[in-house]
Amino acid sequence: MTFQTFNHRVLAIFLLMMASVSIHAQQPNPANTPTCSLSQADMLNNVAKLKRIEAMQPDSIQPKYQLALQSLSFAVTYPHAPQTEKMIAEAEQTITKMEQMKNANLSDICTLRGFLYMVRIVQDPAQYGQRYYIDVMENFEKALKLNPDNQLAKQLQQKFYEGMKQQTDNLK
Repeated sequence: MTFQTFNHRVLAIFLLMMASVSIHAQQPNPANTPTCSLSQADMLNNVAKLKRIEAMQPDSIQPKYQLALQSLSFAVTYPHAPQTEKMIAEAEQTITKMEQMKNANLSDICTLRGFLYMVRIVQDPAQYGQRYYIDVMENFEKALKLNPDNQLAKQLQQKFYEGMKQQTDNLK
C-alpha cells in the first residue's frame, strides 16, 4: 500500500466518523428538551478514534487539531466528569505539539488555547475566572486578528462573552 493511498483511507475513515457525528447531532430530540446530542461515551469514542488517526499521522496537523478540539469539547460539556482532567491535559500537550510544527495555523492554535482557558473557567468560575479570563479574550482576539474568518474563534468568543454577561447579571 502506498503512503498516498494510506493517507486517503485514513482521511476517508476520519470523514466518515465526522459525518456520523454530524448526522447524530442533527437528529431531533424526541422529548424536546435541550440536551447535548452526544453522550459521554460517544464523545470518548470519538476522541479515541482521533488518537488512533493522530498516531498514524504524527506529522499531520489536522488530526491534532481535531483531537484537541474534541477533547476540549468533551471537557466543556462534562466539566466534572472523571476523564475531564486527562482530556484537558492531553489537549494542552497536543496544542503544544502543534505550536512546534512548521505548518501550524497560528489562528487555530490561539483559538484552541483560548478554548482551553475557557474550559478551565467553566470547570470552576470562582477559582479560574479571574485567573484566565484575560487569557481567553487575548487568545480569541489574536486568533481573529490573524484570521478574521476563523468561525470557531468567533463562535467561542461569542459564547465566552455570553457566559461572562450571564455571570455578571447573576451577581446583580
